Amino acid sequence: MRFRFLGRKLKFPHPDTADAHGIVAFGGDLSIERLLLAYRVGIFPWYSEGEPILWWSPDPRYVLYPDKFKLRRSLAKVIRQGRFQIKYDTAFEKVIDYCSALPREGQDGTWITKEMKAAYISLHKAGHAHSIETWNGDRLVGGLYGIAMGSFFFGESMFHLESDASKVALAALVKRYKDARLIDCQAQNSFFDTMGAENIPRKLFLGELEQHIEEPNLWETTK
Repeated sequence: MRFRFLGRKLKFPHPDTADAHGIVAFGGDLSIERLLLAYRVGIFPWYSEGEPILWWSPDPRYVLYPDKFKLRRSLAKVIRQGRFQIKYDTAFEKVIDYCSALPREGQDGTWITKEMKAAYISLHKAGHAHSIETWNGDRLVGGLYGIAMGSFFFGESMFHLESDASKVALAALVKRYKDARLIDCQAQNSFFDTMGAENIPRKLFLGELEQHIEEPNLWETTK
């Protein structure tokens, strides 16, 4: 398949034009305007250092419905113990730094390039990207970050320095987003399998976006 090159115009091909891997287009930039448009139409950037920006819309799409979240007894016990404290948006840059720096099983290097970090920090400063942080005393030990739009949260990455710290952050996100349409997890992985995430057809995912992306921003209306 011949991928479409994105020029300066803020426009994406329809996600249905993606190849078998889910790649829709390449090129363009990581401006706030382009990133927000991408998420609005079911597309996200993902590429490695030295590659052009690749834009994806996989089929199926991996999502977590809040009412299907599996809160295991062991995790519920950890939360009740109160060892971890949850904070929001107090250390966004540290969260994205840890997400980019920590090694991951099956991955060589990171897709969170310097340009990606700068772009999402700009999104955070503009009020669109947010972090859910797990603290142990005065030490940041886990967390995740993503984009909040309408009744959706588009998860990007997570990390942990202590056992269960990222799971506690995810549980906090689900609690805050209990009335959300869904939490986007992008691509399947074993961690989210255990938490209740599932694959849905891209067509269904895009339909949810079209119907509900203009709803009030849940991040702003929930605590």
